[in-house]
Parts: sequence; structure tokens; C-alpha cells
Amino acid sequence: METKKTGTTTVGIKARDGVVLAADTQASLDHMVETLNIRKIVPITDRIAITTAGSVGDVQALARMLEAEARYYQFTWNRPMSTKAMANLLSNILNENKWFPYLVQIIIGGYVDEPTLANLDALGGLVFDDYTATGSGSPFAIAVLEDGFKKDMSVEEAKELAVRAVKTAGKRDVYTGSRKVQVVVITKDGMKEEFVEFNE
Repeated sequence: METKKTGTTTVGIKARDGVVLAADTQASLDHMVETLNIRKIVPITDRIAITTAGSVGDVQALARMLEAEARYYQFTWNRPMSTKAMANLLSNILNENKWFPYLVQIIIGGYVDEPTLANLDALGGLVFDDYTATGSGSPFAIAVLEDGFKKDMSVEEAKELAVRAVKTAGKRDVYTGSRKVQVVVITKDGMKEEFVEFNE
């Protein structure tokens, strides 16, 4: 069976006062661009979101599971699930299915008690970090993040760096879009989404 190549670039940065997630908005399948307007950052609660790299259907199924678990947790304990707890839950779900894995690479970021960022692989490997990248363009994006990241950077600085990382990946990775970047900023005040477009 012939497989079709797909790709993307998503990044996450933990800032002093929040978390910034960014992703390109191009959906590609082999040599074809299917759309330039897909959202690859999915809100799970009003304080936690995940990025999508890999099988879209798998990520959508996992997002629905996490949303349900978050609502159940809120109903049971009368407080929101923390980002760290949700990351550990997702890690367990992925690991339980390692023989028939979800074909995903996910960044989870949020601000419930504090800014929290983590990267998960398809088998449930979980790494909490200050910055990370996933997808086919991640080798290019991570180099930009490595060069520009500073401890305690502001949300605005983190946003500029995240957009630059995705834009750079889009110039070198043919499966990453370079025309538009989706950006989600999560702070103690909630979640804000915006799109940054480039005229190239």
C-alpha cells in the first residue's frame, strides 16, 4: 500500500505570564495542498489547548476524550483539571494504546495554576519543557526557538519568536505552510487566538 506524505509545524513556548502555541494553517497530502485555512491548535478547555501533528482523525478523537475528561473532573471536584494532570492523562491514554497507536505528536499547553507546556509522542512519552516543536518542519523551528528563547520572556516576545519559528520552517519544509500562522496565547485571563498573515 502506498503511503501519502503529510506535514506541518507546530511550536510551543512557556513564557513568564503564559503559554504561546503556534502552527501553520496548511493541510497537505502528498504533493497537493488541500487547504490553507485549517486550525491546528485545538482548545480543550478555556485554559488548555493542544496542537495537532499527525493523523487528524486521531487528534480529533483524543481531543473529544480530553474534553469529556475535563468536564467530568470539573463536575466531580468542582475545580478545573490542571495542565500537568491533563498531560499525564493523555500520556496514559497514548501508552495504553501503544500496540495500535494514535499516530500523533502533540504539544499541550495551558495556564490553570501556572504556565505549563509539554510534548507527547505517539507512545505516550511525555516531556515538560520551556519550548518545543512538532511536525515535519520541527528541525527548522526548534533551531529558531533554541537561538531566541530566554527564561522569563514576556508573552509578546514569545509570540514573536513562535511566529518566526513557524515562518522559518515554512520556507524550508515543503509540507509546512508559510502564508499564515495560527497563534493561541493562554494566560491567567484566558485564551486568545489570532492569525498572522504574510504577503509573500
